Amino acid sequence: MNDKTKYAIMKNRELLKGYHAGDAGAEETDQQQKLPSIPCLQAPMDTSVVKLPTDYASLPLNQTLLDLISSRESRRSYQEQPLSLLELSFLLWSTQGVRRFAGHKNPVTFRNVPSAGSRHTFETYLFVNRVEGLKKAIYHYLPESHALELWEERDDFDKELTDALCGQHFAASAPVLFVWASLPYRMEWRYGLKAAKYVLIDAGHVCENLYLSCEAIGCGTCAIGAYDQDRLDDLLGFAPGPSSDKHYICTVYAASVGKIQ
Repeated sequence: MNDKTKYAIMKNRELLKGYHAGDAGAEETDQQQKLPSIPCLQAPMDTSVVKLPTDYASLPLNQTLLDLISSRESRRSYQEQPLSLLELSFLLWSTQGVRRFAGHKNPVTFRNVPSAGSRHTFETYLFVNRVEGLKKAIYHYLPESHALELWEERDDFDKELTDALCGQHFAASAPVLFVWASLPYRMEWRYGLKAAKYVLIDAGHVCENLYLSCEAIGCGTCAIGAYDQDRLDDLLGFAPGPSSDKHYICTVYAASVGKIQ
């Protein structure tokens, strides 16, 4: 291992660490400086919106928590059968559903997954291949209204998505691919240089809820950490490269979902 690689690894390891005694002398965060944060939710675009059903009591959720934890595993083979809109709704609610709001000047959301300081930096995007009631396209989840907005009306993303996922065709061709993108400033506003660590921890919270909720309704999922950053960001229309802009957004994690084969 050469010195350049060693230095890069060392820098990455710093993300894993918590607070240090010397942090007290660091620059104040924007919250400490009483600067405004960006909104805790992205405003919807002026596109068609699909309101999601919420009658989850009609879903056959008959496994115990012990069963779900014991049977949870990554699943890469799916049936051709589409997901129902109610099943997709349940998965979205389980992973990013909003329970309530708090605060006035800089409001936060309390959701079905934990987040450091309730900052919740993630936005959920869906590459939909086969879901009842939805055309093949790219969608964005609106957690406040529990609805989907049409992010991009296109049905020819197969090759580009496979390439962006480093050739993982099983994920690109799954009934649904979840992609979680982070607006880091939501976390940086409060935690400054520690924010990156908390964003990555939060990603684990979100994806584990997807695993358990998929198991509960007879679906399988597989977390995807191997992807081409530039290609996947470009597919979703995100600005390329690193940026200091407060509204900068980038993909962080993905997961394929489908009926268990």
